[in-house]
Amino acid sequence: QVQLVESGGGSVQPGGSLRLSCAASGSIFRVNAMGWYRRTPGKERELVATITSIGMTNYADSVKGRFTISRDNAKNTVYLQMNSLKPEDTAVYYCHAVVATTRWNDYWGQGTQVTVSS
Repeated sequence: QVQLVESGGGSVQPGGSLRLSCAASGSIFRVNAMGWYRRTPGKERELVATITSIGMTNYADSVKGRFTISRDNAKNTVYLQMNSLKPEDTAVYYCHAVVATTRWNDYWGQGTQVTVSS
């Protein structure tokens, strides 16, 4: 069994910053891609950023230049540094990881709320 535990969400004013963390734990053999997705009420879940095990990154156009994804492979942890936050960044942010135990599977965190409001 694998768990993804997120932390770092909260409320911030426009222009502010937050840093999300997500740690994978359990019977892990290897972690491949990790990433962050977000969902707002009435919308589909959308990709925010992903990072491969060798550090190749991909970002949604809406967050390029403002968000930075990184990871610590030794800790099976992925981070999302969010700067210059906008009200439209308000959403529940979910961590995702592709993890090998006895086989490869997709895992999701429980979600963490980010609210950007003045």
